Amino acid sequence: MSLITQHAELLLILACVFGFFMAWGIGANDVANAMGTSVGSGAVTVGQAVVIAGIFEFLGAWLAGGEVTETISGGLISPEIFADNPDLLVIGMLAALLGAGTFLLVTSMRGLPVSTGQSIVGGILGFALIAFGAEPVKWAEIGKIAASWVVSPLLAGVLAFLLFESIRRLVFNHADPAVGARRYLPAYVFLAAFVICLVTLVKGLSHIGIDLSTTMAVAGAVALGLVAAAISAVLLRRIDLSPEARATDRYRNVERVFAVAQVFTAATMAFAHGSNDVANAVGPVAAILNVINNPDNVGQSSELAGWVLVLGGIGIVVGLATYGHRVMRTIGARITELTPTRGFSAELAAASTVVLATFFGLPVSTTQTLVGGVLGVGLARGLRALDLSVLGGVFLGWLLTLPGAALFTAAFYFLLSTILI
Repeated sequence: MSLITQHAELLLILACVFGFFMAWGIGANDVANAMGTSVGSGAVTVGQAVVIAGIFEFLGAWLAGGEVTETISGGLISPEIFADNPDLLVIGMLAALLGAGTFLLVTSMRGLPVSTGQSIVGGILGFALIAFGAEPVKWAEIGKIAASWVVSPLLAGVLAFLLFESIRRLVFNHADPAVGARRYLPAYVFLAAFVICLVTLVKGLSHIGIDLSTTMAVAGAVALGLVAAAISAVLLRRIDLSPEARATDRYRNVERVFAVAQVFTAATMAFAHGSNDVANAVGPVAAILNVINNPDNVGQSSELAGWVLVLGGIGIVVGLATYGHRVMRTIGARITELTPTRGFSAELAAASTVVLATFFGLPVSTTQTLVGGVLGVGLARGLRALDLSVLGGVFLGWLLTLPGAALFTAAFYFLLSTILI
């Protein structure tokens, strides 16, 4: 009698616990990508950041996390190779969750931001290579994901560069920068709201039984974007832009105006992060559920249960609420040179990149997209504006993430195999 037949309930409990642990690690580490720049620029406090990120991380995970989850759960390795021994697939996925989660715990304790996507991919790849060699690995899919780790920072960097250049031309080069900010900021808020609403309407509502055509989704996103722009215009009127105030410090008022916009972009980034990174936690859980429900047909895919996305969303929120402040402060301190205008450009560019990737079912690293956005903003100011020592540390962390998670996973794979089999 197989392990699945004997201990299906135990395996399900372990999958949920380990998946929640992985989601907790994502919240504790990656939340800095959503809120770190806003905290560092002073747009929001740490407490406010936790509340804002908690709400939108959960909504992103629940409404728009299913597409990427399918890629993580069955897109990285061929489940059919485990047809004769599905127990190993279950143990491997459990080890991947535990190994990647442990790696995130260690890095979060040190306040080091890393890619959760690379962590779980490294975990899954590590157990597959140890258990069966290279045969079950879908190398084309691995290559696609690896390419996204290069393309996404570049895309975010280009977008951030263009956004900041447009702000500089339309606002800072305006005869009165404060008036220019109040005039053009609603357009930037519209763009941020449009991005988040479009992916929600096109991809997200299907999880709750509502399917909209692309035309209706675009129309709805435009309408909601206009509402957000109108709200931002009303809020901006409360900021003192009198001639006397502008004469005192023209550019400080511009930054105050964009500090308001950072709340919108931070929420957008949190939603994008939740929609993309929940897959790193619940993708392996979904694979385990499929094997438990169909032990005789490992390759068969089943509809992703909504409660799995909710589990991942709750885990992310708990992680950021209990431990996320460490990495958040690290990111905020490292990028204190970012003003609200620069942080706004970097956040919106990163959020747009992540949301587009989620739309096409491609897992990307929010860490790398945000760093790409910051690089783009920095290059807009010249190479001297970049802190190369910090970037070197970040890049080194990227290089160590995949092998580090793979080593943790290998250790837990041998441990679980010894205990359960």
